[in-house]
Amino acid sequence: MKVGSILIAILMFSLVVIFHELGHFLFAKKNGIGVTEFCLGMGPKLFGIKRGGTLYSLRLFPIGGACMMVGEDETSNDAKAFNNKTVWQRFQVIFAGPFFNFILAFLLSMIMIAMVGYDPARVTNVPEGGAGAQAGLMEGDIITKIDGSKINFGREILVKYTYDPITSDKPISITYKRDKNTYTQTLIPQKNVRYLLGFTYEATDSPAKIKEVSKGFPLEAAGLLAGDTILSIDGNQIATGSALSEYFKEHPLSEKSVVLRYERNSLEYEAAVAPMVSESYSLGFDYNTYVEKTSGFNVIKYSAAEVKYWIVTTVKGLGQIFKGKVSTNDLAGPVRIVNEIGNVVTEAKPYGATIVIVELLNWCVLLSANLGIMNLLPIPALDGGRLLFLIIEAVRRKPLNREKEGIVNGIFFILLMILMVFVFYNDIRNLL
Repeated sequence: MKVGSILIAILMFSLVVIFHELGHFLFAKKNGIGVTEFCLGMGPKLFGIKRGGTLYSLRLFPIGGACMMVGEDETSNDAKAFNNKTVWQRFQVIFAGPFFNFILAFLLSMIMIAMVGYDPARVTNVPEGGAGAQAGLMEGDIITKIDGSKINFGREILVKYTYDPITSDKPISITYKRDKNTYTQTLIPQKNVRYLLGFTYEATDSPAKIKEVSKGFPLEAAGLLAGDTILSIDGNQIATGSALSEYFKEHPLSEKSVVLRYERNSLEYEAAVAPMVSESYSLGFDYNTYVEKTSGFNVIKYSAAEVKYWIVTTVKGLGQIFKGKVSTNDLAGPVRIVNEIGNVVTEAKPYGATIVIVELLNWCVLLSANLGIMNLLPIPALDGGRLLFLIIEAVRRKPLNREKEGIVNGIFFILLMILMVFVFYNDIRNLL
């Protein structure tokens, strides 16, 4: 992990956190609440400056930050104490943090889209006789709605059917633009039958090493593991990952078993594996995910859509976690994010400084929208938990016990710190 990548990531995290805490700070001041400290980072204080009764400080660990207010978790006689303000005033202060993250995401999206444009869902290929062709779609059409859901970007179609795959040939309503006219057609999803072994690999000039074996698939049942290297299939020598890819193109899998010879720890093994049949449904057309220039009001329009896209994607991703469809290996924390940012910078460099800046802006938008959503979760110690307590107080028309509320927030803060330690460990383990 390069020092430059770490510094860039710290600056990005700092921008997102400062904007979040700025929301709390400005609305605290607006509502006459005393702010004792406005800090960036956690842990021991490195240095600070006191102005107007507020200490502005930088702390050792560049993760998180805080806007510490007078009388947040306790009873106080101070007129400037947080808990002495009305429910609505306190609600404004707490909600302002996540809301400012959405504002930051919108502003950065405007810069990004003004620089390079957006990715309309433009149809790029319609296979003859497929579902798209039968619905009357043509190359150049721009998809604007699917089953009533607004489509602004090509990637929205990918996200929609990644989280909610098509499982039947139930008709789908497709709305699209062609030559400034809008049309709506009914599309019948196309059934596809595939045979799978259940593993991933890289189609490179290196040996055909298995990257991952999917749970519940034939290769797992046959005893193969990630790290094994495929040497031959049905007697046909496989020298590289690219050769394996070409072999599958020339010899598609069927219900017939295949004999795999593979290497593990310098020893060779052989296994007969029967592919698993997999049925899926597709829309029968390909669509654009590349950017096209835009200007004027469209920059504002698609910037708002960009923020909405990341909010929806984050919420859907959280839904997958709660449904148990995401493993702990998929959880990413600051270490992995720093590593990914470094990879993005490295890959974008050959295309020029503009692309590097755009990629970093995209990451900032993602991080800011994610922080906004995560902080709105109704979990004590997060903004969402505090908003929940305020709503309960408004319904009861009397405050909750401050000491008990403080204890609950403290317990959950400790649990969040334990989760953070686990995520750090998980990041480092995955990198190694």
